[in-house]
Amino acid sequence: MRTPIARREFLAGAALACAAWAPPAAARDAALVRGAHGAKVASAQILLDRAWFSPGEIDGGFGENMRRALAAFQEARGLEPTGRLDAATWQELGGSDAQPFTTYTITERDAAGPFTKIPANPMERAKLKRLDYQDLTEALSERFHASPRYMREINRGRKFAPGVEIKVPDVEASAPAKASLIRIYKKDRSLFAMSRDGRTAAFFPVSLGVAEDELPTGALKIVSEVKDPTFEYNPVLLHDTDPSHGRVTIAPGPNNPVGVLWLGLSRKHDGIHGTPEPSRVGHSETKGCVHLTNWDVRKLAQMVAPGTPVDVVD
Repeated sequence: MRTPIARREFLAGAALACAAWAPPAAARDAALVRGAHGAKVASAQILLDRAWFSPGEIDGGFGENMRRALAAFQEARGLEPTGRLDAATWQELGGSDAQPFTTYTITERDAAGPFTKIPANPMERAKLKRLDYQDLTEALSERFHASPRYMREINRGRKFAPGVEIKVPDVEASAPAKASLIRIYKKDRSLFAMSRDGRTAAFFPVSLGVAEDELPTGALKIVSEVKDPTFEYNPVLLHDTDPSHGRVTIAPGPNNPVGVLWLGLSRKHDGIHGTPEPSRVGHSETKGCVHLTNWDVRKLAQMVAPGTPVDVVD
């Protein structure tokens, strides 16, 4: 949904939360690099997400996930893959003509939840009937692919409650064609969905296991898809030495340890799946498997099916 004319005044005011002053023309034209912050960075993150080159959480900060996404996008579009947001890349993303934000009116259904406080102890989590979002802010942030901090920042002074109109990233986009191959680069913590003609159709940052949990290089394939999966907590497989912890089944939900969707791989116990901690994707190690944000694993699932080959390289 694009921004109606009647709402532009509200969006212009909300944008002040990200950019309180206008830089000189020379600064506006300079390439943005890792470490930059602000409205243009957030806009580029949204446009990358919309193009299926995910920066992970949209947060207005130019981090390593955004650098990887930009380099993948540039290469796919025939630009030099510098990982910098230069003028040519900005134009390819849609540039100044793009409208990265829209508005959303919070509904009674949104506010009704259900919401669930998630305990840290896995044995306590196993007692819950479902691992829902913990609050409305978390639920809305995941829906619009943003960090809760950033959602609060761009809506400063506005309460998240039914009937309130808020500013949100416009991340709606149609899916590309089915992927013929998934390629995972372990060192770069990157997952590429390749089209039949060998081009990169989509990119996602990932977190991976290391040491004894490391995904081996070589050829695998997707063998299953499970939506809203349960999680079988096995202390032995997870290197959990707490004597009070045993094998338990943890109920489904977005805060389940494997998130909202599981794509099983042809190696036992391994899969590509979501996570309840999107801010850690691309930055942290895991207890095995391939972690994406919940929204990214849903997007990936639209492009693959059981039998899709997966190539794991260093």
